[in-house]
Amino acid sequence: MRVALLTISSSRARGEAPDRSGERLAALAANLGAEIEAREVIPDEQGKIEGRLLHWCEQSAVTLVLTSGGTGLALDDVTPEATRAVIEREAPGIAEAMRAASKPHTPHWMLSRGVAGTRGSTLIVNFPGSPKAIDETGAALAASLPHALDLLAGRPSEHRPD
Repeated sequence: MRVALLTISSSRARGEAPDRSGERLAALAANLGAEIEAREVIPDEQGKIEGRLLHWCEQSAVTLVLTSGGTGLALDDVTPEATRAVIEREAPGIAEAMRAASKPHTPHWMLSRGVAGTRGSTLIVNFPGSPKAIDETGAALAASLPHALDLLAGRPSEHRPD
């Protein structure tokens, strides 16, 4: 699997702080056995987010895009809107699983607006901007993401028996 990592943070894009959430996404990708095709940091601007997502879905061999940041309630948190503008099919169970995984760790779990969905054969997943939250939610998804990518690629993938 080939993955692109996108950190969405205006302050990180200006170089004001290190990209720790991008580091956690890279660790998650490595745990999945993924090859990192691209890693970028961009500001909280919907048009720029949409542009990067479209590029990776349509002009590269990326099968998975993991984003971090811009999923909260702040006025400049526009990652979910940008993702919805790009995806063709939403995968609500992924976002629901991420929020459920956050619930034991923070009283603010329900404020996350991250989404997940597909465009063509690429899966896009919005992670929170917190490195700790990426670890917590990534662990909840790790077993299912390879199966989802197999299904998107049209590869046979065994479903667990009932």
